[in-house]
Amino acid sequence: MKIDYYLEDSSLGAVAEQAARARVIGFDGVFTADTAHDPFLRVMAAASAAPDVEVGTSVAVAFARSPMVVAQTAWDLASFTGGRFLLGLGTQVKPHIERRFSMPWGRPVERMAEFIGALRAIWDTWQNGTRLRFRGEHYSFSLMTPFFDPGPIAHPDVPVHIAGVGPRMSRLAGEICDGYHVHPFHTVRYLREVTLPAMSEGARQAGRSLGDVEMVSSVLVVTGRDGDQMEEARRVAREQIAFYASTPSYRRVLDTHDWDFGPTLAALARRGRWGDMAELIPDEVLAEVAVEAPVERLGSAIRARYEGVLDRVGCYSMGDALSSMTDEEWATVLAQVRG
Repeated sequence: MKIDYYLEDSSLGAVAEQAARARVIGFDGVFTADTAHDPFLRVMAAASAAPDVEVGTSVAVAFARSPMVVAQTAWDLASFTGGRFLLGLGTQVKPHIERRFSMPWGRPVERMAEFIGALRAIWDTWQNGTRLRFRGEHYSFSLMTPFFDPGPIAHPDVPVHIAGVGPRMSRLAGEICDGYHVHPFHTVRYLREVTLPAMSEGARQAGRSLGDVEMVSSVLVVTGRDGDQMEEARRVAREQIAFYASTPSYRRVLDTHDWDFGPTLAALARRGRWGDMAELIPDEVLAEVAVEAPVERLGSAIRARYEGVLDRVGCYSMGDALSSMTDEEWATVLAQVRG
């Protein structure tokens, strides 16, 4: 099992510092998400600071961008990193696509399938000189002149991951993707009963196997060096779980366990009563969603839960203990995760 470092949402200068530290500690990869800063610029900063570590986007919002723009950026990053770049794409949700990005929304699974198909058609044109003829319901590309063609590169097979929660996106991952970035709001039972069967079905229909798809996730962790830090991490984790559980997109996780607090959380969120929501998350839910262990045993706890389920894992920060861990403590976590 590989273990990756997930960059904090910070400036480009801080990204370089974080990536350089992750390289020294020994992380296998450095990932960034599409939140308050451009994810591809952050990948470039990380790749420059950690020249022998895999880098990638855990989620870059596909529908906020043209496939041609993403294809060009990914092509340059794959070339610059010598094949160390992993392209992770996500759909986001309708309000953000329409109101934050002012882009069209509709049939997200089908649109994502076309997006990836378009990327690969464009890359094939650049690498092999194939005539660009991609026509779909959402995207069509038929023009590529030599002036705008970057030409072949040494590592043209850019791994494409998608992020998702529900069975339809999981099925798509099994069908056409190189990796699946599972959302941190999950349980192992949900992965085994919903995610993996859907991926298997998609893979079977495409003549592939689950072994063709890398399973990746950052996982919620509750850790600390003493009781006070552990309790603070539990509080923060409950708040994060309550936030995710209030969103209809993640309701399937609740349904798998017959957890019935989703509508109540959604009602509290609509009224802006964020402070009251964490109280509805009981200990047994926290134990299912988050990995809880003191710092010195955190890696072993992560491995015990996810061995045979995930191929790559990272830590979703909960509380101050994780962010304040020393290089030596992190090295112990990495060694335990790797067994």
